[in-house]
Amino acid sequence: MNYEEIMSQLILHGGNARGAAYEALDEAQTFNFTEAEKLLEEADEEFVKGHQYQTKLIQNQDDQAKPSFLMIHAQDHLMTAQAELQLIKRMIEQLRTTEKLEKRIEKLEQRTE
Repeated sequence: MNYEEIMSQLILHGGNARGAAYEALDEAQTFNFTEAEKLLEEADEEFVKGHQYQTKLIQNQDDQAKPSFLMIHAQDHLMTAQAELQLIKRMIEQLRTTEKLEKRIEKLEQRTE
């Protein structure tokens, strides 16, 4: 696999990871945590694939290689996906807490009626 193909794979898998993570957040906002978890797993798998290509890039680079704009963009794309994935996981945990609290409030309201 050549340099450009590796860069393309970094961008592809980083984008797929981000997309699945945001879809998971969308599902979690409707309290559909089963689907959200599936999408988070997909996002994690995509990130791992991207990371594997990143490792190939690092292993195949010689000491004289100069970073290109494409390499910087691809690396940034993958690392941004990782950061967003971690943040979205935290947001989903907050939504789980919100759902639990809403259910408790609903039960309390039913008792007082």
